[in-house]
Amino acid sequence: MAKPRIDYKAQALRRRNRFAYIVGVLGILLITFSYYFYQVFFTPNVETKGRPTYVLVRRGQTAKAVLDSIEATGAIVDKLSLHFVARLMKYDKLVKPGRYELKEGYTNRQLINDLRTGRQSPLKLTFQNIRLRQDLARKLSTAIDSRPGQFDSLLRSPTYTKALGFDTTSILTMFIPNTYELYWNSTPDNLMQRLKKEYDKFWTPARDAKRQKLGLSRAEVSTLASIVEAEQQQHADERPRVAGVYLNRLRRGMKLQADPTVVYANQDFSIRRVLNVHLQKDSPYNTYKYAGLPPGPINLPSIASIDAVLNPESHQYLYFCAKEDFSGYHAFARNEQEHLVNARRYQAALSRKGIMK
Repeated sequence: MAKPRIDYKAQALRRRNRFAYIVGVLGILLITFSYYFYQVFFTPNVETKGRPTYVLVRRGQTAKAVLDSIEATGAIVDKLSLHFVARLMKYDKLVKPGRYELKEGYTNRQLINDLRTGRQSPLKLTFQNIRLRQDLARKLSTAIDSRPGQFDSLLRSPTYTKALGFDTTSILTMFIPNTYELYWNSTPDNLMQRLKKEYDKFWTPARDAKRQKLGLSRAEVSTLASIVEAEQQQHADERPRVAGVYLNRLRRGMKLQADPTVVYANQDFSIRRVLNVHLQKDSPYNTYKYAGLPPGPINLPSIASIDAVLNPESHQYLYFCAKEDFSGYHAFARNEQEHLVNARRYQAALSRKGIMK
């Protein structure tokens, strides 16, 4: 019986066809994968719709927790691709704390790269309406990644405040109200040191020369400026005149008799009309009871108020009270008789408006 004839040409053709098919399939897969790879890495995957969007990465957070936080913002178009790129870029090995902006049109690669390298978005810290140490500590604690009370502990520490050149009362004068750019993952000590440097820069030789001419320390200038600011919150142009009044009284050894210090001493900031009952408060901050400046500032005075003290108006006024037209300006007097006339007008205006306390 004859053996079947083998068609080697047909077999070779089939092999070539199979090879071509495999190559074709692999080519298609390669093209598909390459396209997907390109898509997940280089196609925009962040849509913020014009809203500033940030994610906070705390110390010790895992990569998964961070990615979950990013997804929770609602700014990620394709969540699966974000996780895929994070794995390929080994983000789990390089999680860095900070405040990161999810920028409109960012690709997965750009976003993960920012997270891996710690390329944060700075934030701005501004001091406003700060009266008490606790208020300042709360403001600082919420500005960076810190636990509540950390700043309060530093501000109350005699050892720590002494190392900065202050005591636990004068330390508040170190904080010059301004807008500061900082990073969210700053430590409390780093932020305190940064603000001390800003304080040192603020007190230029020119400012120091002016306060020395007045016979005041830096802390005393800030303390007086805090009173000036509390007296004249609306019209900065009148602050040099107000500062001049208090400097005149200090030179003559007169009590300052500043109503805002009485409000501070009573710790009741709802007081609008200082009455005799408020004046009885026994506190070193009550300048109706005690001569000289109080032991520390009653708020964090603005730069404008500090400069008003350093550049006071030269005059003979010793008294002032709010004008009865409620314009926010004051009526000034050289003696008590003139002042009593002005004061009666203002008290009458308060009574007509029904402001009793």
